[in-house]
Amino acid sequence: MEEQNFNNKKQPKMPRFSLTWLYVVIAIVLGYLMLSSGGPSLSGGSSKEVTYTQFKKYVESGYASRIVANKKQGTLVMYVQADHIRDVFKTNNVKQGKLPYVQTDFPSMDKLEEFIEEQQEAGNYSGEVKYERGNDEFMNFIWSFGPLILIVLVWFMIMRRMGGGGGPGGGMGIFSVGKSRAQLVDKDQANKVTFKDVAGQAGAKQEVQEIVEFLKNPEKYTHLGGKIPKGALLVGPPGTGKTLLAKAVAGEADVPFFSMSGSDFVEMFVGVGASRVRDLFRQAKEKSPCIIFIDEIDAVGRARGRSAAMGGNDERESTLNQLLTEMDGFGTNSGVIIMAATNRADVLDKALLRAGRFDRQIHVDLPDLNERKEIFQVHLHPVKTDATLDIDFLARQTPGFSGADIANVCNEAALIAARNNKPSVSKDDFLAAVDRIIGGLEKKNKVMTNEEKHTIALHEAGHAAISWLLQYADPLVKVTIVPRGRALGAAWYLPEERQITTREQMLDEICALLGGRVAEELFTGHISSGAMNDLERVTKQAYAMIAYMGMGEKLPNLCYYNNEEYNFQRPYSDTTANLIDEEVKNMIAVQYERAKKILSENSEKHAQLANLLFEREVIFAEDVEKIFGPRPWTSRTEEILSSSRENEENAEKKEPETENSTD
Repeated sequence: MEEQNFNNKKQPKMPRFSLTWLYVVIAIVLGYLMLSSGGPSLSGGSSKEVTYTQFKKYVESGYASRIVANKKQGTLVMYVQADHIRDVFKTNNVKQGKLPYVQTDFPSMDKLEEFIEEQQEAGNYSGEVKYERGNDEFMNFIWSFGPLILIVLVWFMIMRRMGGGGGPGGGMGIFSVGKSRAQLVDKDQANKVTFKDVAGQAGAKQEVQEIVEFLKNPEKYTHLGGKIPKGALLVGPPGTGKTLLAKAVAGEADVPFFSMSGSDFVEMFVGVGASRVRDLFRQAKEKSPCIIFIDEIDAVGRARGRSAAMGGNDERESTLNQLLTEMDGFGTNSGVIIMAATNRADVLDKALLRAGRFDRQIHVDLPDLNERKEIFQVHLHPVKTDATLDIDFLARQTPGFSGADIANVCNEAALIAARNNKPSVSKDDFLAAVDRIIGGLEKKNKVMTNEEKHTIALHEAGHAAISWLLQYADPLVKVTIVPRGRALGAAWYLPEERQITTREQMLDEICALLGGRVAEELFTGHISSGAMNDLERVTKQAYAMIAYMGMGEKLPNLCYYNNEEYNFQRPYSDTTANLIDEEVKNMIAVQYERAKKILSENSEKHAQLANLLFEREVIFAEDVEKIFGPRPWTSRTEEILSSSRENEENAEKKEPETENSTD
């Protein structure tokens, strides 16, 4: 064996064939043909060496059409008139080209000028005389063949780069444009993500962990007759950890892991997407068992035929057809598991979602209270926090936050603490970070008149009062009239985490949203543009209740929701559209009058709350309780009030600093 290897080493290495040499040979041949095809003259005609005496004879005979004298080289060129080509070259003008000439040496410039002046006076020569200081043959060559040479060089460099020979990333050129761009994740890479790094999502982790265990120990399932699932689709809102789960699978699995995006299949060239799909599965079969992960699969997996009215996209559909064939076609893909992630599962093609392709749809939803606590623990690990920080309190203050939002809160809190030169990150920094993310940057220096400030205080106090007095409205946490982002005021609530919402709960939310506009109308006598966002949310909520959820009085138990893309036809008639509009108007009008009645009955308490908000700019749930009394509707009121007391104490401690910064 060693002798064979030694012999192989002694064998001379054959030069590798490269298309570069072929391009060089073609360029040389083309240049030679072009230089030789025009004859010996750069001007496109024949030339003839003559003596100075013969030159003078030709000029005296009237054969010259133009004379060019080179002072530096002492050469003289006389271009022959077409009528006298036969007299000079003893042949016809067809073989001599367009501009034949004779060339000779002249004795001196003075004698040449004297001779030409004599011939011009005698009428033998009437053309022009051009004097050159150097050799223009090189410049003539550049001007004649320079553009062609430049085109050849540019073409040569482009072909090298597109062929994958030039620069980094070679291999993704035009000759490999149909190759897969999947990134192979090495199982031994450093800083890999595992299931320990994924907090919450217990159900989703169990599903994907089972796939990893199947690849590691298939006998555990196959001896009972089970088959490995062919595909798993991760579905959920943005930021919930779908891609993180896929990275955890790559970190846990001891098998090759191909990762790519759905947009990597899309290309302007026809047939490239399908070719990349074929190449991806070819590589996967060679490394079976393995996992293929396609992020944002909706870029290539949209339902076919929906955009036919707008011209369609045959390239994308052909790519999808090839993907469907590879996943469960005539061939077999044993040992190859496809994982994909999307937040728009409703636009995917039905053939992609059927059993045998994506056998499992794993829903990765927004985290609940306990899951948010686990996510905070993961993201707070590298953060230097205060010893008194309560993670349960942070989890309760971030309802509806995704994992990405929580990571942003932790990072923003650390930045705020560093900006204030604190040794550690405290609860106040986290609350400021939540306010910053929800409401935007606080703008304390924004100029407002007292009248505008009073109107905003009445508006926000209207929201706070009605939400406190209604049973199903979200409990109030704090209210502020300090501008944040594009909003002039804001109110923070702690919504109840529920899976279903009743009609009464939605109506209470609409009534609370209308409280700001109602307060403006009742207590200022006019309405303003500050309620635009409230009215937008109210209108969308009312239309959803009537048209989608079947909660209307005249249109009960009907749903006109249509998730088909590019469907420009309404699923109901004009008469039904008028009924929907009428029901929405009536529903909003009823809740508007209800809000009017509530605020009219509690006008004095509302005025106290507005004045307190005008003076302090920020009030908490405890302040509302002192004015309106305890709120007996929910068991969470005590939690909110306790956190509100802590917030108010912190605000009182910071009050002198706030006044100085405002001044």
